[in-house]
Amino acid sequence: MPSIAFFGRGAVGSGRAARLLEAGHDLVLWNRSVARTRELVARGAALADTPADAARQAEVVITMVADPVALRETTEGPDGVLAGIREGAALVQMSTVDPAAISRLAAHLPDGVGLLDAPVLGSLPEAESGTLHIFVGGPARLIERWTPMLSILGRPVPVGAAGAGTAAKLVVNATAFGVLAVLGESLALAHGLGLSRDAAYAALAQTPLAKQVERRRPAVDADDYPPQFALALARKDADLVANAAAAAGLALPVTIASGAWLAAAEESGRGEQDYSAVLAQILQNAPRGRLR
Repeated sequence: MPSIAFFGRGAVGSGRAARLLEAGHDLVLWNRSVARTRELVARGAALADTPADAARQAEVVITMVADPVALRETTEGPDGVLAGIREGAALVQMSTVDPAAISRLAAHLPDGVGLLDAPVLGSLPEAESGTLHIFVGGPARLIERWTPMLSILGRPVPVGAAGAGTAAKLVVNATAFGVLAVLGESLALAHGLGLSRDAAYAALAQTPLAKQVERRRPAVDADDYPPQFALALARKDADLVANAAAAAGLALPVTIASGAWLAAAEESGRGEQDYSAVLAQILQNAPRGRLR
């Protein structure tokens, strides 16, 4: 099986790396924090001193880092991935970044190295179970070559050339954040008009939000949002969406408003909670009305 260099972060990254190990791939890791790699090293992964050193040992390099800045720091420079990646290898970029970051990465790619742009939709449970949705952009031959590996992690969805994966992920994020904001504001409206929470749920269950109501109701009722996808990361992703829209000359007021709710939730101390805690942020100051 192909050897893999993995540059990951957080629970989702660790879940993906663990699945690759379990599938029998030789895995070499690099992380700024050695402590974050200990469990995987104990299970058989190797640890490299630098990103370049890790890349030299692998047929495919997977990056899953925090943001465009972290991607540049991991891939560029004398110790970066691009300094060590070997001819004929593939770089599979799975971080959620922006189109400009993918363009920059492609421009710096050494000759003979393939690039797949493959961010994912899903959080910790999906990472551990291998049911992530993977939006893959890149040459068809490269997608075909690496689909078996990607299928260990989730369901690959080819969406076009390199850069299309990132575009698709930003589109999906805009939808997800917007849906949560609409649900929160709908519940706040019900509260303000004096409608009981149960009645609001029953009404919303007749709308396209029905599945979200069913999924989010337990957390809202318990006011407990254990992290699956941290709100701080969602706020970062919402900023990427807003910046990409601005760069494309798009005015998207609903998208900007949903991002503002995430920002307010993080600034009120909810950054380590699940991103669905934005619902609590929206509801916390909703005045209680009464039916007339």
